[in-house]
Amino acid sequence: MPRPRAAFALLVSLLAALTVGAPAQAADWPEPVPVVSHVDTADPVVFITIDDGWTHDPAAQKLLLDRQVPASLFILPGAYAYDPGYFRTLLDHTPARMENHTIDHPDLTTLDAAGQHAQLCGARDRTLAQFGAEPRLARPPFGTYNDTTRTTARACGAKALVTWTYDFTTWGQWTPPTPKLKAGDIVLLHFNDTVDADLTRALAAADAAGLRPAPLRDYIPE
Repeated sequence: MPRPRAAFALLVSLLAALTVGAPAQAADWPEPVPVVSHVDTADPVVFITIDDGWTHDPAAQKLLLDRQVPASLFILPGAYAYDPGYFRTLLDHTPARMENHTIDHPDLTTLDAAGQHAQLCGARDRTLAQFGAEPRLARPPFGTYNDTTRTTARACGAKALVTWTYDFTTWGQWTPPTPKLKAGDIVLLHFNDTVDADLTRALAAADAAGLRPAPLRDYIPE
C-alpha cells in the first residue's frame, strides 16, 4: 500500500493529466451556430428564401431572373436531382445561392447526432458536387432544431441556422395575410404550385415598404 505522501503525489499527477486533456476535448467540439429569424440591420433590405424545390415553375424562374432576386434557395437534393438545370440557370444568371435544407426533410430533433450529421453534411456534399458551391446557411425542416442541430450545422459548414420572420406560402386554399415588412425581415416561400403568385406578393410587399431584396448570406457574419 503506498505511503500517504506517495498517494498524494499520485492523486495530483492524475488530476493534472485530466486537466491537461480537458481543453483539447473542448476545442474539438464545434461552437453552436446562431439561429437567425430576422437580421438586425438599418439597411432597407428584405431577404427572400425559397424551400424544398419540387415544383419547377417557369413563371417563378422568370420572375427571379427579371427582378434579379438574390434568393436563398434551401433546396432538397431529390428536388434538384431530376432537373438541376432549373436551379443552375438561377445560380448562373441571378445572385441566388444554394443553401442546406437536409437530404430528405426530417424533423432533426427526432434524430441523434449521427443522424443529424448524415442529413446536414450529406446535403452539403451533394449540393457541392452538383453545383460546385458549398452551402453556408442551413434551414432545419419545419423550423425545429436543438443544441445538437446547432453544433452539427457548424461541423457541416454552416455559419447559421435560418428560420423566418414571415411565411408567405399559400397552403392549399389558404393564403396568409400579407404583413407590412420591415428592414431585416426574412420571407419564407416554397417551390410549390403557388410559388409565382406568392413570390409576386412578397416582392410587392417589399416594394411597398421601400425595401430591396438582398443576399442573406452577406448579412450573417462568419
